[in-house]
Amino acid sequence: MKFETKVIHAGIEPDPTTGAIMTPIFQTSTYVQSAPGVHQGYEYARTQNPTRTALEKNLAALENGTDGICFASGLAAMDATLKLLEPGDEVISTNDLYGGSYRLMTKVFAKYGIVFHFCDMANPDNVSAFLNNKTKMLWIETPTNPMLNVVDIAAICALVKDKGILTVVDNTFASPYLQTPLDLGADIVLHSATKYLGGHSDVIHGALIVKSTELSQKLHFLQNAVGAVPGPQDCFLILRGIKTLHLRVQRSCENAATIATFLQNHPAVSKVYYPGLPEHPGHEIAAKQMKMFGGMVSFDLKDNSIENAHRVLSSTHLFSLAESLGGVESLIGHPASMTHASIPRADRIKVGLTDSLIRLSVGIESVEDLMEDLAHALQ
Repeated sequence: MKFETKVIHAGIEPDPTTGAIMTPIFQTSTYVQSAPGVHQGYEYARTQNPTRTALEKNLAALENGTDGICFASGLAAMDATLKLLEPGDEVISTNDLYGGSYRLMTKVFAKYGIVFHFCDMANPDNVSAFLNNKTKMLWIETPTNPMLNVVDIAAICALVKDKGILTVVDNTFASPYLQTPLDLGADIVLHSATKYLGGHSDVIHGALIVKSTELSQKLHFLQNAVGAVPGPQDCFLILRGIKTLHLRVQRSCENAATIATFLQNHPAVSKVYYPGLPEHPGHEIAAKQMKMFGGMVSFDLKDNSIENAHRVLSSTHLFSLAESLGGVESLIGHPASMTHASIPRADRIKVGLTDSLIRLSVGIESVEDLMEDLAHALQ
């Protein structure tokens, strides 16, 4: 089944009681049993819900996995993944990382004896330098947030194949329409489904997708035991959004590529970060492992003062100043004070995240209107 068909049909069946083509919202907390332990596959809604089950099957199909596990947010999904570890275990992660992921690692799990190493994963040798017998997980984000660096998923996974080290890929920026990390050797794929999967800026949601039966059982146990589960309406909204995922992401990618070139040629811009540009250091890897180059663009200003950045950020009309990404509408953000404020400034500067860096989530509007909006703001 092709991807464009999967988003509509995978894991989805008409409701057997009514024939409803859309999966119903099963707004219930419990299920009646005909006798103790005799039921129709559902006992309690924290453990299972038919709306959530349909979404989990759909997500598994999109990522070419065997099972999906849904959570109340992307960070809740990450929390469950890190709970696979034990005190003394070590994790190697990208040094250009979403601020919320960095915060969860360093401010929460580090207190329980988990050791985190951050390096530039674009060079696999940097990962090899940290590998030891305590390494239990590699945490990959590609393209990275917000510098749009590209990590060779297959090369990194190959480093630890058959060594008992889990490889996790945060696929939020790409979406399964652009890349499928399980096919490249990863063990777990994570999504903040709030973003491209939902696509309409109206729901908070997270998901994990796996191929391994053992990992599926462990993560479903944590899903139920910890209880950070999404409600049925949240799952319904993600299912609704996924039906147009391929159309939305394709249009966002096309618009982003045009805007990246526009910004590259603008006299007020000093540098543009976009994997689709031939001079991007990760361009060839991105072309190999991604279908298109994504809808995210970051750029720095020639007058790189924070005051100038704030002026630009406050001068757009179609690009709304807001956190998040992946919706149909275009957003503009300031990572240093918004999504990445939890990362120490010195660490941000080391990876190129300056105080004037601006991040765009390019939506599906007319690209001519979007360029005109940016041109106005950059004047």
